[in-house]
Amino acid sequence: MAPGYSPDNLFKLDAKRKVRFMVLVIFVVAISAAFFVYPAVWDKAAQKINIFSPFRVPQFIKVPFKLGLDLAGGTRLIYIADVSGIAGQDVGSAMSGLRDVIERRVNLFGVSEPIVEVENAVDERRLIVELAGVKDIASAISLIGETPFLEFKESIEETETQKILNEQKAGNKEFLAADPYFKPTNLSGRYIKSAKVTFDQNTYQPEVSVQFDDEGAKIFEELTTKNVGKQLGIYLDGLPISAPVVREPISGGSAVISGKFTPSEAKKLAERLNAGALPVPIKLISQDSVGASLGQDSLDKSIFAGIIGFLVVSLFMIIYYRFPGIVAVIALLIYTALVLSLFKLIPVTLTLAGVAGFILSIGMAVDANILIFERIKEEVRFGKNLGLAINDGFSRAWPSIRDSNISTLITTAVLYYLTASVVKGFALTLGIGVIVSMFSAIFITRSLLKLFPLYYLEKWPRLI
Repeated sequence: MAPGYSPDNLFKLDAKRKVRFMVLVIFVVAISAAFFVYPAVWDKAAQKINIFSPFRVPQFIKVPFKLGLDLAGGTRLIYIADVSGIAGQDVGSAMSGLRDVIERRVNLFGVSEPIVEVENAVDERRLIVELAGVKDIASAISLIGETPFLEFKESIEETETQKILNEQKAGNKEFLAADPYFKPTNLSGRYIKSAKVTFDQNTYQPEVSVQFDDEGAKIFEELTTKNVGKQLGIYLDGLPISAPVVREPISGGSAVISGKFTPSEAKKLAERLNAGALPVPIKLISQDSVGASLGQDSLDKSIFAGIIGFLVVSLFMIIYYRFPGIVAVIALLIYTALVLSLFKLIPVTLTLAGVAGFILSIGMAVDANILIFERIKEEVRFGKNLGLAINDGFSRAWPSIRDSNISTLITTAVLYYLTASVVKGFALTLGIGVIVSMFSAIFITRSLLKLFPLYYLEKWPRLI
């Protein structure tokens, strides 16, 4: 065996190589993430290289950040839903269906990352629609507002019809808005599975044939069974378009809507019903616009605030912790690149609140490093050598880092699932930042510290 050789030396050599390999992987991933976040630097270098290089360097993949309404500009629409004709226990289901339909229709229109939420007030139900970066706002509003509200009504008794007509003639306000011929049923456009244009075999007039889903087919069969020999009113957006007489119970969930349509009108109605008919009627009550220039100004100020915050935190770490502070700043740069690349990959819709959550997570990432460095200092004061102090400092600081971050993650989860969209953006970016910060503090910072020869630090103890 060679002089000075021992299994311990071999283990140390392998450990050093392992650390160097891990640091290399960290930097490769971090640099790739940085170019992914800001590919312009890569592209400029590639253009210069391609001038004289025989091998063409491709441009870096480009994935834009998804910006929310307050950063990209756009429109916020507030609708009020009329749920007066729906039983109390079914209102929540109807509003959920309304949200899904509007979101699906806006997506078909091409709106990027629409936010559609239900807001429950004491005496009314509202639908909040946020359209970020929309160019043709008027068409989007028209698309939502013109979504057909289809409902099926059954005829009422002649005595009841006469009573309503008499009350209306007498000017009774309670009956002025009442329909004297038909009353609402549980069957509406929310149960439509598909719709297509057909033509009447006798008159050759265009019609719209609809197919209900399983629940709608069951309701339709019960409705036709109950009203054999009577008229069944078909209303579109509150107006009667057809009132066929039910000859026999209809099973299978198929119905035909006729109303003197032109072919283009029938086609348009079928398309809208396929995209989703509204389960309840809605009315636009508010429209707020955010200009693109105002959104860009907010974004610029947010980025500036983030840079200032990063520089101040970095300056504090370097002055107070010296060499470990420099390591923490490098780890913080890597952390920033990783988090921003995750925002693009997931993707996360960034709002002003989301940017604030990200900036806050930078401070929390530094907080984990502070706990580790203070613990290392304590271990050194106890007389341990630097290598052992670093190992013990990380292992003993971990429980505090873990518990504090888990409590923060619990809070972000509660905020995300139980609050409105603005707070959700804050909670999501903060939660992602906290998860990555644990990895950064324990894995990246530790690997960077172990990469530096410890005997230099032991020779100049003022560096730590």
